[in-house]
Amino acid sequence: QCLYQFLAFVPPSNGSLRKPGTAAVMVDTQHPLTLLLNGSVGDREFCKIQYHFGEFGNYSLVVKTLSTSTKTVSCDLVINEGPINSYLPILFAFLVYMGILAILIVGHLFMKIDPVRNWVYKKLNPRETDRLINSELGSPNTTDSISSDPTRRLWSTTSRQRLRSLDTFRGLSLIIMVFVNYGGGKYWFFKHESWNGKPYFPPAAFSRFVFIMGTSISLSLSSMLKWGSSKRKVLGKILWRSFLLILLGIIVVNPNYCLGPLSWDNLRIPGVLQRLGFTYLVVAALELLFTRAGAESGTLETPCPALQDILPYWPQWIFILILEVIWLCLTFLLPVPGCPRGYLGPGGIGDFGNYPNCTGGAAGYIDRLLLGEKHIYQHPSSSVIYQTTMPYDPEGILGTINTIFMAFLGLQAGKIILFYKDQHKQIMSRFVIWSIVMGIISAILTKCSKEEGFIPINKNLWSISYVTTMSCFAFILVTLIYYLVDVKRLWSGAPFFYPGMNSILVYIGHEVFENYFPFKWKMEDSQSHAEHLTQNLTATTLWVIISYLLYRRRIFWKI
Repeated sequence: QCLYQFLAFVPPSNGSLRKPGTAAVMVDTQHPLTLLLNGSVGDREFCKIQYHFGEFGNYSLVVKTLSTSTKTVSCDLVINEGPINSYLPILFAFLVYMGILAILIVGHLFMKIDPVRNWVYKKLNPRETDRLINSELGSPNTTDSISSDPTRRLWSTTSRQRLRSLDTFRGLSLIIMVFVNYGGGKYWFFKHESWNGKPYFPPAAFSRFVFIMGTSISLSLSSMLKWGSSKRKVLGKILWRSFLLILLGIIVVNPNYCLGPLSWDNLRIPGVLQRLGFTYLVVAALELLFTRAGAESGTLETPCPALQDILPYWPQWIFILILEVIWLCLTFLLPVPGCPRGYLGPGGIGDFGNYPNCTGGAAGYIDRLLLGEKHIYQHPSSSVIYQTTMPYDPEGILGTINTIFMAFLGLQAGKIILFYKDQHKQIMSRFVIWSIVMGIISAILTKCSKEEGFIPINKNLWSISYVTTMSCFAFILVTLIYYLVDVKRLWSGAPFFYPGMNSILVYIGHEVFENYFPFKWKMEDSQSHAEHLTQNLTATTLWVIISYLLYRRRIFWKI
């Protein structure tokens, strides 16, 4: 429902020289386009053609007058040069990474062979190998080496108790976020949706990160309280960590490393870490306030055994439902000047240009009213297609309510893990049930359509349907990773496990050093997917390697 935008004026042909009038233009290839040709006199419509153009293709729209008396015009689309296959760089990159994976697997299998392992150890550390060979005690076993070192014994105990699947899930979400933030090879499906629509797997990584943060809250608070920490002390840690996340977020989203002092007049207040910090504060405080002794162990009696991991926490659910009612009332009932009540559109040229200054409806209005236009994001994704001019922040105030709901669903996943400890079938079946429930709610809210539902899926707004849809997939993904990593132990979680153990450092590091070598360099062809993909994958891989090296040295940045 976009207004037609002027593309080009085609001059009249030169009849004496038999030279047609021509105009050359560049068009977008992400979506199918409708080309409308009008006459310059009387604005008469000659023809309308809908076509999905391909990348770097060369096309001609040939317009001929068939009859001057009836003013009949023919319009034919001719492909002068076919579009390129822009997916070949992705295929090549996939094969390269699969080759590296195959080499690592083969190397791991060879290291299980004693002669090969001994030869490698001798080459890497000949003095230590000789010392072990000449030792009267012979080769120490794992138990002896661990028991002789209290630090290693402590690490071994904690690592066994820690669920690797959760760190793997967090690391996977984080690395995808890094890749997308670096550009995603300039492929449109690695970018955020301009407005409505379910994001593809990579751009939805932030929602999964929020989800697993909620899961971690449940496990970490349970552990701290079990080890004797008072609620007051835990609350102090929650407040301090939230403050640090918000402070770091404001610093990271306002970089002025080479541009001189930052003006307070243009300081952006919302951001990813800010939203994470506030969400963490609300969800962790909610869990701490209403946690009940015996609920996790299943000793509390509940009238409905099927809901025994939900009913003990009914005050939390009441609080979340109140938040959702607030979101619905503000979104659909708040009067916004110059906009229809309950407007959820992008503004600009969307909706036939009727509401150009209504980007985000109530969500955008609240941010502009409370924070000021200069203190929110100035270049929203809606500006590319819908040509919006109003600033809009996808990490704004109103959407934070549904981010809290997303983290709370992750918190519920953590409670399931605690309640059904070591009962793998029960844990996975509960995850699947939650996924189905969230999927059904999404289908009802959206009517299984992109634009025609009651509440469309929208990442910019963090609509309730976006949360239910993303949590549906999050429950499925955490079930799969939990099964592979912690139940069957078919996968160690590598390489995603390592950035998952150092998530704050990797996220802040990738933001701070985004424009520095070797994470970025000047490209020969800025229009090349291959060059962009090479640069973005290299930068992302470097952060995986950095997190692995930090893990090996037991260096973890916790706040």
